[in-house]
Amino acid sequence: MDKIRIDKWLWAARFYKTRSLATDEIGKGRVAINGQSAKASREVKVGDMVSTRQGDINRTLKILALSDQRGPAPVAQALYEETPESIALREKTSLQRRLAREPALSIEQGRPTKRNRRELEKAKEVGWNSRWSASLDEG
Repeated sequence: MDKIRIDKWLWAARFYKTRSLATDEIGKGRVAINGQSAKASREVKVGDMVSTRQGDINRTLKILALSDQRGPAPVAQALYEETPESIALREKTSLQRRLAREPALSIEQGRPTKRNRRELEKAKEVGWNSRWSASLDEG
């Protein structure tokens, strides 16, 4: 076997759980072979460079072996080698994701938390609601 379809290889290398998922991702333009966008029927050979994007993870791989059977993970990992630049970029993005703020902290409106409700109750006890109301004063 000197050539194999890219969707079959990605499935055998365990990048996607099914061949149809691999085909869908290739159709969306998230897989490139040797710098060119690919179709699912495109054949790859040993030595080709494959670029994949899964979510925010970009990988650049060199094909070391071909297989049309999905095997255990150690066998699948022997089918490719990830470039050092790709590994460094992946580690950098995971570090940025880990150090980023929690998106929920930026929400300033919505239902008050228990702490916010207690602060509102404490402010009402002091007389906040009688003096500062949202209604128009008529008089």
